[in-house]
Amino acid sequence: MSLISSGLLRPHSSKIAFFRRVLDALVIVVSLYVALQITHDLELDRLYTHAAAWAVMLFMSIGGARQIYGSWRVMTIQAAVSLTLTTWMMTTVALVFLAFLTKTSADYSRAAVLVWFVLTPVLLAVARVSVRVVLNAMRSGGQNTRTLAIAGKTKLGKQVVDKIQASPWMGMQFVGYFDDRLAKRDCNHTADDVQGIGRFDELIELARAGKVDYVYITLPMKAENRIVELVNALSDTTASVYLVPNFFVFDLLHGRLASLDGIPVLSLHETPFYGVDGWVKRLEDIVVASLILAIIAIPMAIIALGVKLTSPGPALFKQRRYGLNGAVVEVWKFRSMTVCDNGDKIVQAQKNDVRITPFGAFLRRTSLDELPQFFNVLQGTMSVVGPRPHAVAHNEQYRKLIRGYMLRHKVKPGITGWAQISGWRGETETLEKMEMRVKHDLAYLQNWSLWLDLKIIFLTVFKGFVNKNAY
Repeated sequence: MSLISSGLLRPHSSKIAFFRRVLDALVIVVSLYVALQITHDLELDRLYTHAAAWAVMLFMSIGGARQIYGSWRVMTIQAAVSLTLTTWMMTTVALVFLAFLTKTSADYSRAAVLVWFVLTPVLLAVARVSVRVVLNAMRSGGQNTRTLAIAGKTKLGKQVVDKIQASPWMGMQFVGYFDDRLAKRDCNHTADDVQGIGRFDELIELARAGKVDYVYITLPMKAENRIVELVNALSDTTASVYLVPNFFVFDLLHGRLASLDGIPVLSLHETPFYGVDGWVKRLEDIVVASLILAIIAIPMAIIALGVKLTSPGPALFKQRRYGLNGAVVEVWKFRSMTVCDNGDKIVQAQKNDVRITPFGAFLRRTSLDELPQFFNVLQGTMSVVGPRPHAVAHNEQYRKLIRGYMLRHKVKPGITGWAQISGWRGETETLEKMEMRVKHDLAYLQNWSLWLDLKIIFLTVFKGFVNKNAY
């Protein structure tokens, strides 16, 4: 996982941040004006002006806490838009709550407010993309650029350079590698096929002359003394200095910098749904699950009747699965077999499995047997999107065979997931297949965003329901 692409290393905020704040404020106010014109042909009176002012203040405050006005050099357009949309979502929740507390909700037009709430994120996203397109074009053309030097000719340094050179929109011009111990360094730790162009004293002179804007230190962690000496020397320059620790040796699960009473720490294995992101994820689950259940209520009743009429036994089947943090939860499904295995030894469904009823085979191929799990979502034991839950017996088996297997339980299990839409659904008769499923689950956790969840839900409609590997 790249520390740069994950946002772990953030350069100083751009001067453009002030312009972005002004632009966001204008978008929020103009959106409200347009909403009033569309719904009631009204002007911005004192009441709605106060609402716009509160919206701007809340959006700026929440956005500042979520760092939406930080440097865009190291953030993709998709990530910037996703962060902006979640910020507006939290702003609308805060506005509704504020109107409820002040007993002023009845004073506003519901139609106008609804149009405002929907129109604003669209225009904010358009504004974000437009500004980014202009900045990216300028930086790719050599304008608004910064110079970058790497202190430490290591594989980690080469990864940083590769990322920079593959992303011209960052506006970073690579000056070169600097390292005092090129001749003595073990070749296994050097950047392949790249020669350093100078020593640390040369780097310091360039920084003092203002010819280097950013210095990324990529020395190994054991070189503590050399790092301290270099940082002290660079403190006599105006260059921005960043330390890139070699955490690539770990499988970082949503790694982030934190503080333990003033002591900086880095989380290695942490849930991506920490703090506000957890609220966003839960709100997403409630809204999506409620909408889907309203749509599928009648089909679910028909399926339940079909299960009862085609084979003896209950319509619903509960199976013990590992949920959040490894806690055992009961997951609901439509019964598709003549048996209800839920013990310490469970045999996965296979092709032509005699335990599967004819109607159950249809349900399993189309994933309709999973529909009752939307009640699990509302209950809070599952999520719409996440790693698929495995039987407890299978978890105990694979946690001993696959490194990092239990990390998939840092989040709630999901009805659909990245592994499922990527083709890793159904029977895992080989260890390699289960490893690929777990690999995709962990990739989802490392790269989670609201945008990714919506993408998975959309693709599930076309790729996730019917699958040749589902028996």
